[in-house]
Amino acid sequence: MQEKKDSAICNSEKGIWNTIPSFLLINFGIVMVLMLYFCPTCFLSWEGAKSMVPHFVFSLAITVAMSFGGNAVETFYDRRISWIHHPVKRLLLTSVTYLSYAFIVSYTLVLLYSWARGNISLTDIPYRLLFQYSLMPMGIALGFMALFTTRSWLLEWRKSALEAEILRNEKLASQYQSLKDQLNPHFLFNSLNVLSNLVYENADKSAAFIQKLSRIYRYVLEAQKEEIIALEKEVDFATNYLELQKIRFEESLQFSIDIKEETGMIPPLSLQLLLENAIKHNIISEENPLFIHIFRKKDNLWISNTFQPKSSQNEPSTGVGLNNIKMRYQLLSDREMAVIQTKDEFLVKLPILQLST
Repeated sequence: MQEKKDSAICNSEKGIWNTIPSFLLINFGIVMVLMLYFCPTCFLSWEGAKSMVPHFVFSLAITVAMSFGGNAVETFYDRRISWIHHPVKRLLLTSVTYLSYAFIVSYTLVLLYSWARGNISLTDIPYRLLFQYSLMPMGIALGFMALFTTRSWLLEWRKSALEAEILRNEKLASQYQSLKDQLNPHFLFNSLNVLSNLVYENADKSAAFIQKLSRIYRYVLEAQKEEIIALEKEVDFATNYLELQKIRFEESLQFSIDIKEETGMIPPLSLQLLLENAIKHNIISEENPLFIHIFRKKDNLWISNTFQPKSSQNEPSTGVGLNNIKMRYQLLSDREMAVIQTKDEFLVKLPILQLST
């Protein structure tokens, strides 16, 4: 543990020292720009350049002190007061702290610079005059304060936006997972419910149903792990599921699947939920067979069945079906499913999604 702490300290100190050259280089560049601005002709001769050395050293000391102080103040308050939650308080404290620091440092550096050049005596300090000389360093300090304040606010805003997006994605993923978690028990519950009725009717049919169900259930377990699944796989599953139901209903259940292009994706087990609802809630008999038609129109998958609702529902409803599919589409895309019901037909339109590249 101690070795880890020492390593962290060493890495931290190494990071600080690695920033010093760039820190000094930036301040050196700022001073050079200021020197060229105030006296461009001074650099045209050797004597002129030599005369600028004391001013250059003084200006470099000012800019280093101002930039170091600005960074220190922002770092101090970054750990204590948030720009996002307390912007006014943060701005006031940052301004007061930094400007107070800037005034004290500027006044001290001006005093030392004037004394070193022999312009003043420490026994007779012209405080008002030194204050006037400190106004220009204070102007530089305001520039640094604006720079560091803007940088600090933008960094915190960016961090806050990233955290909000991460939380939003985690929430959506959790919601989507909870919807998917409904599918496995829902499918198993309804399949066992059908099987319990079928056992009393025909033992051979129930045995064939169990064998077919075991193969289909393997797909249910695999598909449950996916957010979206290839249309081709879902259509194959729908075919197997309808063939499973024909073991029970024989010619009372008729279906057709007309899909020439199987590209695209849809939420897994969407077709199974729709087909299950069609079978559960409609009359299926030799006199009134149920017709199911699955076909594609452009970028939509249509599932149609004859509408012949049962007068009474003998099978309990789990409440999972259309609402589950609708909510999953809302989490995955801005496209929505559509339900159209007429006197003789119940039609559902599922948008076919494309993987974003």
